Amino acid sequence: MDNSIGLILKAMRFAAEKHINQRRKDSKQSPYINHPIQVAETLWIVAEVRDLNLLVASILHDTIEDTGTTPEEIKVEFGEAVLALVLEVTDDKSLPKQVRKQLQVEAAPHKTHSAKLLKLADKICNVHNILATPPADWSLERRQEYLLWTEKVVAGLRGVNARLETHYDELLASAKRSLGIL
Repeated sequence: MDNSIGLILKAMRFAAEKHINQRRKDSKQSPYINHPIQVAETLWIVAEVRDLNLLVASILHDTIEDTGTTPEEIKVEFGEAVLALVLEVTDDKSLPKQVRKQLQVEAAPHKTHSAKLLKLADKICNVHNILATPPADWSLERRQEYLLWTEKVVAGLRGVNARLETHYDELLASAKRSLGIL
């Protein structure tokens, strides 16, 4: 019997428990778990990804970075392939924010195919949220800067999935128009 759905449900429960007290920065203060689910859904629907490890990793992608989750926990529960992918998209939070952002731009072209897909879906979801429900305390300038930064990251991710890239491009164009970026 195929255990794919069971593993995805396990990842959703695991991530939900790890992110239980976290909220997104959006104006609605949405439960954090909505974000990794949205990333996985974007990979499934837009990119037509059917790679189980990538879908599971997309659900877990922020657990090490944003919660007390250890790499060992992910390895034990979900295997080395999922762990490797989660680690590949995890920022080092001990570094200053601007350094982390620059490292994302520099590292993007060197990521594995799966990590590029995951990062691109993550950026799509973040741009969507900046447009639909921006953080209440983010100025127009900060939102504009964020969009322009995602463009730099995504430039290094290109060539992995035309549908995902087109979706990002259309969403970014809409967000730029909405925020007055020409």
